[in-house]
Amino acid sequence: MRYIDAHVHVWTDQFDRYPIYPPHQKSDMKPKTFCPEELHSHTEPSGVNRIVLIQMSYYQFDNTYMLDVIAGDPGVFSGIAIVDWEAERPDETMLQLADRGVRGFRIYPTDAPIENWLDGSGFERMFATGAAHNLAICPLINPDATPALSEQCERFPETPVIIDHLSRIGADQPICEAHIDQLCAMAKHPKVMVKVSAFYALGKKAPPYDDLAPLIRRVYEAFGSERLMWASDCPFQVVDHTYEDSIALIRDGLDFLSESDKEQILRKTAEDFFFGSC
Repeated sequence: MRYIDAHVHVWTDQFDRYPIYPPHQKSDMKPKTFCPEELHSHTEPSGVNRIVLIQMSYYQFDNTYMLDVIAGDPGVFSGIAIVDWEAERPDETMLQLADRGVRGFRIYPTDAPIENWLDGSGFERMFATGAAHNLAICPLINPDATPALSEQCERFPETPVIIDHLSRIGADQPICEAHIDQLCAMAKHPKVMVKVSAFYALGKKAPPYDDLAPLIRRVYEAFGSERLMWASDCPFQVVDHTYEDSIALIRDGLDFLSESDKEQILRKTAEDFFFGSC
């Protein structure tokens, strides 16, 4: 079986062509580069042949490098971009990027109170455009941002939403039932999906990540495999751990998943949304 990695960042040291934006500096880029060639050295041995790229924050709203990587290998890459949701018409930018292989748009809380982080006309336009054109809104959030997201999903029930990294449960504090309950409650919104990803950053943060099994089981029972997709979060996954450490948890480590569940999570959910069924 061939797999799809639904969350990878890429960047280059070609600064003249692809400048980085403040407050980021060249010294922030660790590793110094993570180009497609470096990525494939990890993905190919594990049977991954398609990848969803996530715009790297070093480039702010300039998605050029990601778009060039997508265009350079048609059919292999899809993309999740970042647009300026405080701009007057982020929806127009979304549609321009959708014409170039982008299927989703990353959002995250900034300085607003967490209960109001999705307020504003920009987010309203983004969610409406997502519903109209089947483009995903992809929140990078902690559990405390979930209530506002749920309210927005009530307002825009047809908008696809893909929550990154199991809502980062267990990233900065111990895994707790209340946070799992918050994430699982999002399953009431039929268009919400979850990335089962970034294992290196969650819980005990150590392979084989079996401490994450109860969390993943709860999320699986709430959403079903058809709304879950695996992802590595490379290159961060391979800084101290290996690519195989990540994929092996889903492929080999969770006895509550059937073979069809594994195929769904490791390939089909991301294939259906980001690449179509081809």
